[in-house]
Formats: sequence, structure tokens, C-alpha cells
Amino acid sequence: MNAKYLIVAMIETIIKIAILAAAVVFVFRGATQAYDFGYRVFADQPVSVSGGRTITVGVSESASLKEIAEMLEEKGLIEDSRLFVVQELLSAYHGKILPGIYDLSTDMTAEQMLEIMSTQAGEENTEQEQ
Repeated sequence: MNAKYLIVAMIETIIKIAILAAAVVFVFRGATQAYDFGYRVFADQPVSVSGGRTITVGVSESASLKEIAEMLEEKGLIEDSRLFVVQELLSAYHGKILPGIYDLSTDMTAEQMLEIMSTQAGEENTEQEQ
């Protein structure tokens, strides 16, 4: 009876240690991913450092921030649309993107793109075309 109790106690201890180890790994991975995402939000890097290519994009009046971010990602101007959305929310240009046609480059940071899309130039281009 004593040996059976000892075996059950050892198995319970092994299971508890395995669960604790899995929880530690889960928390560590989550923290690492959160840190990486947060770092990328504030350490804004362009897609290409030198020799970027210029791409013309159009922003419609009904376009949401998520749609704009997805379009920029599809065109290769940014690497992560979710990251761009967070950067816009935390920037001085929050809610200031104007409809229009813009020339953006792959060597621009998200902050620089937001600055360009928040100026009157894009709006004037749209008015001239109509």
C-alpha cells in the first residue's frame, strides 16, 4: 500500500511540474511577442533602408484605417497592417488621414507616410482631378 501511494504521489508531482513548465513557457512566449510588437511600434523602420521605390496610392473618403493599412501592406509599403494601425492610433496624426492620391516610398517610415497622408496635398490632388 505504501509503494502504491508513493507512485501516485510521484506521478501527481510530475504532472504538476509539467503543467507549471507549460505555463512558464506560455507566459514567456506571450511576453516575448508582446515586447517585440511594442518595440516595433516605437522603433519605426522602413521596408527598405536605401533605394526605395515610389508607389502611388489612393485613399478614398470611405476607407477605414484598417483598409488603408491593408492596402499599404499589399503594395509593399509596410510589413504589418496591424502594426500600422497601432502606430496611427499613437501618433499625432490619429484620425487625420485625408482622402486623396499620394506618392509613398518603401524607404519611408509609417510616421512619414502618416504625415504625408495627413496634409492637404492629397486632398488638393483629388480636387484637381475632378
